[in-house]
Amino acid sequence: MPAVSSRGRGRRTISEINMVPFIDVMLVLLIIFMVTAPLITPSMIALPKVGQASKQPLSPVRIDIQKDESLQIRFKTDTVSSTVGGVAADIVSREPDVKAQGAEAVPVVISADKSIKYETVVQVMDTLQKAGVARVGLSVQTSK
Repeated sequence: MPAVSSRGRGRRTISEINMVPFIDVMLVLLIIFMVTAPLITPSMIALPKVGQASKQPLSPVRIDIQKDESLQIRFKTDTVSSTVGGVAADIVSREPDVKAQGAEAVPVVISADKSIKYETVVQVMDTLQKAGVARVGLSVQTSK
């Protein structure tokens, strides 16, 4: 059969959505939800309380290694000079969070001058690790 009618017009496609199957699917879903809704048992949801919120993270202790390989330990409020061998003892003795939570809970960030040998940084990290300080990080920005 030709696609063109006798009057010369071509067949046009219908661009309307057929709503009958859509309505059938919706009615089936409605019936399913109406049947299953009474079977769902209500339960209690445990909401978090303000008093049970986690503690604030500890502010890190900053160790700055200067060009002359001297160390500056910056706590929350003050700055102390130290040596490579005594850096861990200075942190453990002066940081109040060590007494409350232990040495492994105190975060330490080491920043060094770019002219310092990496060996010095490794020695500081080794000293801290031997003292039980587990959270040690290296700074990638210059300290000011």
